[in-house]
Parts: sequence; structure tokens; C-alpha cells
Amino acid sequence: MPRLALVLGKALSAGVRALPQAAMVYILAWALGVRINWRVPALAGVALTVLLGAAAFSTLSLIAACIVKTRERFMGIGQALTMPLFFASNAVYPISIMPSWLKAFAQINPLTYEVDAMRALMVAGGRSLYGIGLDLAVLVATTVALLGVASRLYPNLAR
Repeated sequence: MPRLALVLGKALSAGVRALPQAAMVYILAWALGVRINWRVPALAGVALTVLLGAAAFSTLSLIAACIVKTRERFMGIGQALTMPLFFASNAVYPISIMPSWLKAFAQINPLTYEVDAMRALMVAGGRSLYGIGLDLAVLVATTVALLGVASRLYPNLAR
């Protein structure tokens, strides 16, 4: 079996597992009084964004796991990757108030584009800073690139 198939299967399973979590976010946001965009194209866009984002970041995690060989190191590396990506995106605060050096990092951070798409699609009247097309293109490109790297690093278990 090709390593790409194994890596792709892991990425897709992470994406599918993330969909019920997104549904819970919808329910919680609705319960808190957030005006939700319930149109079918927006829901489909959210599902695609969640699937791509989860696939990309689970593949990044798989790459880290392939590089380090012990669980303890992997957990540390995972946190060292995740936290800067989270705080250097627009998930917590707007890019417009970031210092210039952090803005530059946020512009290349795929999580920035995932959050931008999610806000634009989920919230009624939401707007995308970059455009949904660019957001999805960045997520697709990131996922494809990470899948390529992970499939090269993933141990050849099929032999």
C-alpha cells in the first residue's frame, strides 16, 4: 500500500472527526445567541474548511511524529508548534493590531486563513478579509504540501 494512502487516510479521518466538533460549536454559538448563517452553501463551506484544516494540522502532527521517535518529545514538539500557530493567527485578536513582525507571520500562517473562512461562513453577515476562495486555496495548498512531506517521512510499513 502506498504511504500516501496511509497518510491521506489519517488526514481524512481527522477531518471527519472534526465535523461533529464543528456541529457542537454551531449548537453552542446558537445557544449563546450568535447569529448563525444557516444557508446550505455556508454550511457546506464550513464543512469543507473544517475538513481541510483538520487534515492539514493532523498531517503536520504526523510529520512531527515521524521526525521524533519518542512520545514525550512528540508531545513537547506538538505544543511548540501548535501554540505559536494559534497565537500568531487571527483566532484571538485581529491582525490589524498586531506588530508588523507578527503580521508577517500571520500572513503565512494557514490557521489565519481557516479562521477567516470560518468566521465569514458561520456568522450571519460575516466578512472574509482575504476572500473565501483564497482562504480555501491556502488550505488546499497547505494540505497537499504537508501530505507530500508526510508521505515521504512516513515509515514504509507496507513492506
